[in-house]
Amino acid sequence: MLRIFAVARDFTTIPDVSLEQLNRPDILWYWVDYNAPTEEEASSLEHHFHFHPLAIEDCFHLLQRPKLDHYESIHFFVLHALDQTNLSAQEVDLFVGRNFLVTFHHRELKEIDEAWQRISIQSGLWEKGHLYAMYTVMDNLVDEYFPAVYQIEDQLLEIETGGGRNMSPNLMNEVFEIRSKLLKLRKTIFPMRDLLYRVVSSDRVDGLKDQLVYFTDIYDHLLKLSELIDANREMTADLRDNYISLSSNRMNTIMKTLTVITTIFMPLTFIAGIYGMNFSFMPELDWHWGYFAVLGIMFSIGFGMFAWFLKKGWFR
Repeated sequence: MLRIFAVARDFTTIPDVSLEQLNRPDILWYWVDYNAPTEEEASSLEHHFHFHPLAIEDCFHLLQRPKLDHYESIHFFVLHALDQTNLSAQEVDLFVGRNFLVTFHHRELKEIDEAWQRISIQSGLWEKGHLYAMYTVMDNLVDEYFPAVYQIEDQLLEIETGGGRNMSPNLMNEVFEIRSKLLKLRKTIFPMRDLLYRVVSSDRVDGLKDQLVYFTDIYDHLLKLSELIDANREMTADLRDNYISLSSNRMNTIMKTLTVITTIFMPLTFIAGIYGMNFSFMPELDWHWGYFAVLGIMFSIGFGMFAWFLKKGWFR
């Protein structure tokens, strides 16, 4: 679907304008949105707008890292929207010229729709021009990152305050799944942060300095998101280390207990082995109280070793 929004020089909208009419002298600026376009609609990027072939090629080769390319008077942006269901990135391409904004995306995105509604309805925003429309698109895309990050943060806090003291394999599976989600978010948010840094630091986009405060605000949001992701990754690392420590401590306790039991039974097994050799000339075998004496010696040795280990603190 192809939709066009055009603003006249008297800051009124021009209804039912076509691509061929966008060069009219009474048009101040316009926004063309390619929303899941057909092949015929997408061909107008080349035939009507005459964008650079490399930029057009990038529109159809998914999924690229967020970036900014300058082609003479046209500035090409690759942005990422976030799919909340699986945290995968959806590419959004922007062409920014002297008086126009062109957005291109292969599937319908609510972020673009909300930006379109806001720009097309609020007449007070028309005076701010196409760069403000670009800011609105970027701002909506970045705002949709926050719910996913906050949801992961809530999960980690619940694990930390609730089950963190009693780690289990199932809980660790959840932690590793969270780390996987954070990695997906990191691959989207960090490149977007670097892109916005280039935007606020560049002076190649005409008129951007007049609205720099808006893009700086987006950059601040991305910095906050980056810090949240790093903090959450550190928390998952701490939970993982705690689980490894608890597992190692539990294993050490089990091994220590088994070692104590084995050590106690070693002399007892030695005594039992001697009197189980069935030699004919063993004087203790003919002694009337020999059986009870050996049992008493074995009990004394076992109890004595147990008391000694207890005094040494091996059962703590």
